[in-house]
Amino acid sequence: MKVEVKKVDAVKREMKFEIPKERVSEKFDEVYQELGKIAKVKGFRPGKVPRHVLEAQHGRQAKDEVIRKIIPEAYHEGVTRENLAPLDLPEIVDLEFKNGMITFTAKLDIKPEVKIEKYKGIKVKRKNSKVTEEEIEKTLEYFKKGQGGGSEKEAVMDDFFARGLGYPSLAEFKKSLERQMEMDKDRQNRLDVENQIVESLLKSAKLVVPESLVRRQMEHRIEDEKKRLKSQGLSAEEIDKKCQDLRKDLRAPVEREVKVYLILDKIAAAEKLDVKEGMSLPSAVMEFLLKEANWEEA
Repeated sequence: MKVEVKKVDAVKREMKFEIPKERVSEKFDEVYQELGKIAKVKGFRPGKVPRHVLEAQHGRQAKDEVIRKIIPEAYHEGVTRENLAPLDLPEIVDLEFKNGMITFTAKLDIKPEVKIEKYKGIKVKRKNSKVTEEEIEKTLEYFKKGQGGGSEKEAVMDDFFARGLGYPSLAEFKKSLERQMEMDKDRQNRLDVENQIVESLLKSAKLVVPESLVRRQMEHRIEDEKKRLKSQGLSAEEIDKKCQDLRKDLRAPVEREVKVYLILDKIAAAEKLDVKEGMSLPSAVMEFLLKEANWEEA
């Protein structure tokens, strides 16, 4: 089998395939053998129909079946031989069946080359997660106003008030509140550090973002939004209008997300990271980057 690969740009490839008549003939033999087992032809027992009769009555069906089987086989063999990593199913064009040979062109996007200057020892600043007394008191004020029953009079902060919220005393309520606030603050501070790492990677990485990946992610988002809007009872016209507007707004954030994923995927491959069950690849890579980061207190 002859395969020619044309580099269109950094991620796009066109693969021209020429499948020799010998291989096509073997595939026809295989197809007719399968067809002969199930074909019902008057005057012949199942499995005993002559080849020339099958060709006369089922020639078009056999040809379609040969093409359906041989193109994926040839394509997968070709990308393996050429050491390509397709990102999605190819677009098959210029399909011809001539002189016993099959020729076609597969248009595809491959995983882009990702170059990262630095991903270990990224400098990050983490804020202190300790909750101050002032922050606790400020939160208590919200509780006081919220428990006032809608009147201008604020609730009295005492043990009786705390018991109404399910705590034995005001002191215990304050301790629980402080722990929860520290957990929330710690979670937010971690997200902030992760964002610092992502921003650093985006600045140092060089790659071309494949249009096919961006387009696919956008379509997923839009389909989800259509379902959500439909569940709210919006008309088809209203849904189309909102999704058109959404498509414009989605482009930049989706392209960023795809770029981040490709960078993290590159790091995972370079470090041979083992993604544990229940953990996504981005999460596993981020855990690695957090351990390797150069931490500073903000």
